[in-house]
Amino acid sequence: MRKSLHNVEIVSETGTIPNVPVLQIKEYILGKKFNLNLIFIGPKKALHLNKTYRQKDYIPNILTFPLDENNGEIYICRSVARKQYKDFDMNYEKYLTLLVVHGILHLKGHDHSSRMEELEDELTKKFYK
Repeated sequence: MRKSLHNVEIVSETGTIPNVPVLQIKEYILGKKFNLNLIFIGPKKALHLNKTYRQKDYIPNILTFPLDENNGEIYICRSVARKQYKDFDMNYEKYLTLLVVHGILHLKGHDHSSRMEELEDELTKKFYK
């Protein structure tokens, strides 16, 4: 399944596209000109990408790849997200919103920190309705 919204391409290799305000989040954090590909993938592909590009041998919930200053890709493994959302005291769609915010903040240049967590919380509350 594929959905195009301005400078956002959303692809789901694992079923329907979740109801997450990707375009609004992307434009708020990265601006209108940034081109984003968001791909929902299964565990095999997530593991392969993690091994190939990060030399990590586990299935991640999200992988973010900045391609250049105006282009990036985010891969979300839905099966991992489905297992994790309760650990964050959220429903599934709110957790997917958090993951999208997390990935887009990485594309903006943020590294894991308490400040990034504060931004994630603030932006997830702003965009999850």
